[in-house]
Amino acid sequence: MMCNAGCWKRRLAALAIATSLLSGCATVASEPRVATVCPPQVQYRREFQARAAEELALLPEGSVIPEMLNDYAVMRGQIRVNQNRR
Repeated sequence: MMCNAGCWKRRLAALAIATSLLSGCATVASEPRVATVCPPQVQYRREFQARAAEELALLPEGSVIPEMLNDYAVMRGQIRVNQNRR
């Protein structure tokens, strides 16, 4: 079966999307002279964390806030790892 012009456009679009997504997974900067700067990590007191946990427990079932907090925890972990590499 031969591809027509529409088929080639779809393949080209798929290739462009795949290339874009894969380039986002690069682990090395393309310009080594550019320094990566991590934001400072905020330190929370234990009392503040306990209050946040209590408030989190009061959220209604199905709330999206716990998922957002989980993402935030991952980012804090990444910052911590990068700060320890210095």
